[in-house]
Amino acid sequence: MNSQLTTYITLISTSGVLNLYLCLYVFVKRYKYKNIANTFIFYTAAIAIYCFASAFGLVATSLEQIKVWTTLQYVGMPISCPLGLLFIMKYLGIKITKKRYIALLVIPLISLIMVATNDWHHLHYKVFEIDPVLGAPFIYQEIGLWYIIHGIYTFGCMFVALLLVFFHWKETAKAYRLQLIILIFGQFVPILTAFIYLIGLTPPGIDPVPMILWLSSLLYLWAINSTRMFTIMPIAKDAIFNSINDGVIVLDEANRLIEFNQACKLMLPKLNKTMFGMEFNKVWLTLSGETFPSKLETDAFTREIQLGADQSKRIYQMRTSSLENADNKGQLLIFTDITELNRLQVELERQAFYDELTQIYNRRAFFQKCELAFAAAKKDSTPFTIILIDIDFFKRVNDTYGHPVGDQLLRHVVKVCQTQLKEDMLFARYGGEEFVIALKGRTEIDGEALANELRKSVEEQPLISAENIVSVTLSIGVAEATNDSMETIYQLLNRADQALYAAKREGRNRVRVYTKI
Repeated sequence: MNSQLTTYITLISTSGVLNLYLCLYVFVKRYKYKNIANTFIFYTAAIAIYCFASAFGLVATSLEQIKVWTTLQYVGMPISCPLGLLFIMKYLGIKITKKRYIALLVIPLISLIMVATNDWHHLHYKVFEIDPVLGAPFIYQEIGLWYIIHGIYTFGCMFVALLLVFFHWKETAKAYRLQLIILIFGQFVPILTAFIYLIGLTPPGIDPVPMILWLSSLLYLWAINSTRMFTIMPIAKDAIFNSINDGVIVLDEANRLIEFNQACKLMLPKLNKTMFGMEFNKVWLTLSGETFPSKLETDAFTREIQLGADQSKRIYQMRTSSLENADNKGQLLIFTDITELNRLQVELERQAFYDELTQIYNRRAFFQKCELAFAAAKKDSTPFTIILIDIDFFKRVNDTYGHPVGDQLLRHVVKVCQTQLKEDMLFARYGGEEFVIALKGRTEIDGEALANELRKSVEEQPLISAENIVSVTLSIGVAEATNDSMETIYQLLNRADQALYAAKREGRNRVRVYTKI
């Protein structure tokens, strides 16, 4: 074996040993590192297989031995490039789905099969034989169709990985740029060496790429220990920007659109990059068909806005924040989808203030709203009247027809009464079969007239169902507030209740106004 071949084998073996050491070193400490370590383990393991198989191939003495070691090279070499790309993507915080992860490994698997079965189809190597001049282990080869496909894919993976690192240079903090330099070197050196090999500027019959991989391995080892590459890594700005759930729009100091994230694109489907540079009010008019509801001030503000209509309507909390750094000044508009929260709030309010059966105000809501109306009436010295309603013999309806019919009857009475009431009249279920109406600005005379209208309407409109016709009547008490400034709503309700019981004592189905005895 000549000294030159020994040098080749030594350099390749050194690359293999260093990558194997890196693989085992990171594997042992993988629990201390982030998930990126797992990808790096497979990446360095693939390179180690490639290097060791290359080294053993250089001590082969027959074509059959060389073919075996070449096949073993293709166990590691083709897969190392996409794994290197995945390593870079994880380092930069770029997400990739499992399906795409697997798809990246399809061509390397096919390349391995093509090399292992090349004697049957010659699609990878048209010619693969011992160099007639140099002899074993040097190889004379002519590439086939699949070799070209495999080469394009391999170079593509390394080139894309290199570009990704370059593209994230500006947005990476200076503290991490040494790590980026190492990654750039680790991707660029194999690309350059492979390119020199393909154009015939390296020794014939020898693949020079594994000879120089020890350089990038040493740098990776240094970076792991000195810059803590696997424990403290930059997360690409766009990865964070596009991973948050809130929609974000970035404006410059002239309120022109300069950036938006993916969440905002989902909220505002018409938003696109052709709008960059447009004044935001024009952008908003295009997106929503309306003028922007607030003036863009330098001071932060928060407000709710609605977008869409009917079923597609969404409610957003919009807040602004000033953006000021060395490069630019402007504003952030942050949109948080609160549609579901708003719906839950409305539902909770309905449950808290509306009667579940009749869908009118419940007792709690009545007192809350009536107290305010009563206080306002006292302040304005306007009349205030309470009407208290009871369904006559309601228990008899439940006993005769059952509770489901009783529930139907309650809803029926409410609907009949609502046809006679105006919007400013406060109508609520007081409890059981009792209802209450508060009339601000109306006297007991007005209340008595309305009560009689309600009584007659219910009497004349029985509940009609497929099985039954249920007729009921109402007993109603009416009371007007006095001029006593100390009077409470409870005292007024008590007088209406006394009038109601007077109506019951006198035979029911009638209206009585409270009179002081």
